[in-house]
Amino acid sequence: MNINGKHFETICIIDRENPVIQVIDQKLLPFRFEMKELHTVEDVYSAICDMTIRGAPLIGATAAAGMYISVCRFEGKSGIDEYVRDTASFLASSRPTAVNLSYAVNAMAAEIKKGKTLADKIRIAKNTAQHIIDMERENCLRIGETGLPVIEKISRLKNGKPVNILTHCNAGWLACIDYGTATAPIYLAHDKGIDIHVWVDETRPRNQGSRLTAWELQQHGVPCTIIADNTGGHLMQHGLVDMVIVGCDRATTNGDVANKIGTYLKALAAKDNGVPFYVALPSSSFDWTVADGINEIVIEEREAEEIKFMQGLYKEEVISMLITDTASKAANYAFDVTPARLITGLITEKGICSAERESILNLFPGKVI
Repeated sequence: MNINGKHFETICIIDRENPVIQVIDQKLLPFRFEMKELHTVEDVYSAICDMTIRGAPLIGATAAAGMYISVCRFEGKSGIDEYVRDTASFLASSRPTAVNLSYAVNAMAAEIKKGKTLADKIRIAKNTAQHIIDMERENCLRIGETGLPVIEKISRLKNGKPVNILTHCNAGWLACIDYGTATAPIYLAHDKGIDIHVWVDETRPRNQGSRLTAWELQQHGVPCTIIADNTGGHLMQHGLVDMVIVGCDRATTNGDVANKIGTYLKALAAKDNGVPFYVALPSSSFDWTVADGINEIVIEEREAEEIKFMQGLYKEEVISMLITDTASKAANYAFDVTPARLITGLITEKGICSAERESILNLFPGKVI
């Protein structure tokens, strides 16, 4: 996608004598645009934990690249397979909810194990990591192509009047390498000349909506308006939302979906007001071992400081400001689960399906449950 007219991707492997990973530092956006280099597995772990990079597909891709640079830096004469397993476990522990993370590191470990020599393993690691990055990019484009007809239909029904779409958090190209998941159909519709307007939830506590989604939509020329998180229901009651599209960090075989905290409330409001509620996700976001999202998906609890402090720009510097009483306690649940019954459809790279087991498995046959 474009920044000031120049194409960027959110992750790139740079081959040097010691390869590095180049990413966009999302913590500084929208105030400053800076690239950051990750040199070690510890750098990758920290970048995932502190949200230098975030978004389920990007987390998985970055962890895959991290596995590659870890193999490049292996200095022992034996024990490489155990080292790779330990690295995979270490990276997988950085954040618990996004299944793309465990998918990527497990895929990397399985492929690297096939190498007979260290040189073989380095070559396999590089190719596999790049494949995962390329796959996530391609999946996002396919999601856009799959979801575009939904927006086109609404536009026809409105006789070309603006299609108002509400989204929550950031499931855009910053989170997903290119195009995004929830934003991919929006970008393709805009590029096709369909009149689009996006309501962007601010997404407390880290404001990924107001800081990231609104910024990247504007960079692409898509009209958007930032709203407080609790505004969506009001807009739906007054006919100002035609559809909701959100991303996904983990989906179950029965169609439950874990996404950024507050998604469930948007789904409830959409159901009550007859507004279609879609979830856009690549196949890497399905957890084929889990059926009951509410009882089986581990919900990440992050530091209370994210609730008690807010970041902003002050005199050209990005600073944190305390917004609560210092003695107040804060609970910071990062995700919630939207039950399948509230979801109109799942938009994937293979097509749109209902949020229920049979429909999902029709799109993804052969999955072992």
